[in-house]
Amino acid sequence: MKKIAALSFSLLLLLLGACASSMDTGPSATAALAPTSGQTAAGMVTLTQLADGSVRVQAELSGVPAGVHGFHIHEKGDCGDNGNAAGGHYNPLSTPHGAPNAETKHAGDFGNVTADASGRVSHSFTTRSITVEEGPTTAVGHAIILHANPDDLTTQPTGNAGARIACGVVTRR
Repeated sequence: MKKIAALSFSLLLLLLGACASSMDTGPSATAALAPTSGQTAAGMVTLTQLADGSVRVQAELSGVPAGVHGFHIHEKGDCGDNGNAAGGHYNPLSTPHGAPNAETKHAGDFGNVTADASGRVSHSFTTRSITVEEGPTTAVGHAIILHANPDDLTTQPTGNAGARIACGVVTRR
């Protein structure tokens, strides 16, 4: 009987923990990245608003050329013209381009991701630069772009990250 009670109590704690962790997140959104012309990079980016107001960004991509690539949110939700219709970096607060950890940066400055030798990217980080909820810095309705080259984190206003090799528009789930 004591073993059953202990097991029941353990299951109760497990369920309570699962409920508590699910309350730590708010709305979420996704962007299905598709390759631009002549490219193979594709995958899913998930954005989840956390209880503290930050956003967890999770990118799972494949078909990406091995190496480092600029990764940004752009101002328009349009992937036409090989991603060029997405415009410049998402910058609703009119700040200079910078590294993701810089004090001032575009809201869309996510820095770089690295593809392994098999072309896979698995990258996760949190940011306070954007929201999933409606508001002046929402990512919803904007395009996420994967670039051909690394973002040098200093060149204004783009980071000199080169061609756009994949694009997807952020939509609320």
